[in-house]
Amino acid sequence: MKPAAFDYIRADSAEETVALLKQYGEDAKILAGGQSLMAMLNIRLAQPKILVDISRCQKLNYARIENGNLVVGAAATQASIEWRVNLAQEVPLLKLAIPWISHFQVRNHGTVCGSLAHADPSAELPLCLTALQGELVLRSQVGRRVIKANDFFQGMLTTAIRPGEIVEEVRFPLQDKNARYAFEEVSIRHGDFALVAAAAVVTPSNIALTIGGVADRPRRLSLPRLAGADLDAAINDFAWELDAQGDTHATAKFRRHLVRELGRKLINRLTSDQTNEALR
Repeated sequence: MKPAAFDYIRADSAEETVALLKQYGEDAKILAGGQSLMAMLNIRLAQPKILVDISRCQKLNYARIENGNLVVGAAATQASIEWRVNLAQEVPLLKLAIPWISHFQVRNHGTVCGSLAHADPSAELPLCLTALQGELVLRSQVGRRVIKANDFFQGMLTTAIRPGEIVEEVRFPLQDKNARYAFEEVSIRHGDFALVAAAAVVTPSNIALTIGGVADRPRRLSLPRLAGADLDAAINDFAWELDAQGDTHATAKFRRHLVRELGRKLINRLTSDQTNEALR
């Protein structure tokens, strides 16, 4: 199937982009990397009359350290973040997770903010932002507003973006020197959507486990430093709270099993005295 007919406009700035969204309203869609949007256009799941292309907007193509965050603009690709020289020291969870995103050809075009705006519950970047309790900057002609990850993701492919707004940038908190990080996922093949993805952040007093691919959005569990049967019970309760659903790829029972196994594996890895320093 081919996309329905649409007009195309290339925007040169955030100001021009939000002006076009104001002008065309629900008839307009933002095109950044296009890795999700183009597939939706091809099956006519999306039928905008106007595509506003921000992919060559240099003012939105940036990644910089600012106020304790790695700040990534709307036109920055996933690959540009993946190959940052100091990413492992800046945001180690991103260093661990980004190679799991599809394949390099996709990461070379797909944008960080575009993945967050698409809000696929199996996607790695929404999970990382939720795990790190990061925030996004949404912009419209009225102005900017900052929203926390937990408030931004509202359901399957559903976010808090209002009509006329774009995700102008995302802010990933920099590494907590007292924390350790781990990420892992299970999929049918490398590059496929995750059946279950998990990120763990462990500090001397706290354990945070974030799960993607099960609920309708990434879900984060915060615990004190539990171990043994207490930890297993907490993870088991969390697995049931996620209300896993079965599909052609995995049963609900198998997804709950993966939540338990991945959660216990990552937390045990990070709380072990032999934890690999490369995960820090």
